[in-house]
Amino acid sequence: MDKIQKIISLCKQRGFIFPSSEIYNGFGSCYDFGNLGVEMKQNIKKLWWDEMTKKQENIVGIDTSILMSPKIWQASGHLTTGFADELVECKKCHKRFKLDELTEKNKCPDCGENLTEPKKFNLMMKTFIGPVEDKANIAYLRPETCQGIYVNFLNVANSARMRIPFGIAQIGKAFRNEITPGNYIFRLREFEQMEAQFFINPSDKNKTPDDWFEYWKQQRLNWHIDLGIKKENLRAKEIPEKDRAHYAKRQIDIEYKFPFGWKEIEGVHNRGNYDLSNHSKHSSQNLEYFDEKTKEKYIPYIIETSVGVERSMLAFLCEAYTEIQGGRTETTKSIKDIEVMLKLNKKLCPIQIAILPLVKNKQEIIDKAKEIYNSLKIKFNCAYDEQGSVGKRYRRQDEIGTIYCLTIDFQTIEDDTLTIRDRDTMKQERIKIKDLPQILTEKLN
Repeated sequence: MDKIQKIISLCKQRGFIFPSSEIYNGFGSCYDFGNLGVEMKQNIKKLWWDEMTKKQENIVGIDTSILMSPKIWQASGHLTTGFADELVECKKCHKRFKLDELTEKNKCPDCGENLTEPKKFNLMMKTFIGPVEDKANIAYLRPETCQGIYVNFLNVANSARMRIPFGIAQIGKAFRNEITPGNYIFRLREFEQMEAQFFINPSDKNKTPDDWFEYWKQQRLNWHIDLGIKKENLRAKEIPEKDRAHYAKRQIDIEYKFPFGWKEIEGVHNRGNYDLSNHSKHSSQNLEYFDEKTKEKYIPYIIETSVGVERSMLAFLCEAYTEIQGGRTETTKSIKDIEVMLKLNKKLCPIQIAILPLVKNKQEIIDKAKEIYNSLKIKFNCAYDEQGSVGKRYRRQDEIGTIYCLTIDFQTIEDDTLTIRDRDTMKQERIKIKDLPQILTEKLN
């Protein structure tokens, strides 16, 4: 079984990710996130949000509608060839493929037969507003979150009293009718984006568009590295002009080395004034910015960073997945025995602390363990587990990435101390219960 299949199995077994509609045999490339998966996603989103709106200067948030006027997608280029893939179909087995993903452009990779001529396939997901399903009532599920930011550019600038350079951040759902979704949660038809649009003066000689582009490229690389991605598994790939998105003056794909190859997890784009100029033209609204310092009016340039929540999550899971041949302790060591550990960054862990009573047939120990659990769960992500031997429970917690296990035993009843076990080192130390909040805060900071 290859690494990605092992991760898929672990994620289902431990409650990270389930196939959507599984009791009805699933629904193509859609997934549900279980109790641990949703916690990890929330951690990723919060870390990104804090990075953008708290650690960076002059960035505020917004939450725009998934359904918007179809005129927006006309102006943005999504309803033209700007947002379409080239689709080919096998003349024999009738499987469909994206042309740019084929190494042999004329032959079916499955059966070797000839392919049809490529046709443009728009990725927009169509729906209807109101009771009548006709052309006049067509709407679209947004394929990206950024357009809602652009059409609210002046609303935010004026209401929040923002001065260029400034940014607007958003996290939200997006939808694309992908021809060939796959690689687990890497390419989905329904996914979440974390996007920041940073508005700049293109004529600023002190900090040019290229300066801002390099700044944001490095900031985004650092974010992934700080959360546990090894530098050698991350790269910034410059996209040549002929392969760039239709709006991009410059484009870099931040790629991660997945088990299935180097793939994009984030994009950094210099979008120029493409978006605001087009929305200004199609809406007949003046989206120029008036700079009070220089007394000039201009359409700002935009430096965009766009990262997928699910793609980042998959990269973090791949990076963290670790197998220990022969087990981690003398009691479990065996040539055949393999123990799994998710060596997640402590800020990403869905469970930070597990509370484990040593035995479940001693009421005093159970009561004390539950008391500690209830006191800690308000501040930390905690789990309580009393099923099975304590060794097996340690292994379960290692598999889901839990940083610390607190074991309540017979000595706890005598002197109000417990043992705290570190996931990575397996080192155990005895500490006083009254010192727990301070010690855990320091360790998890």
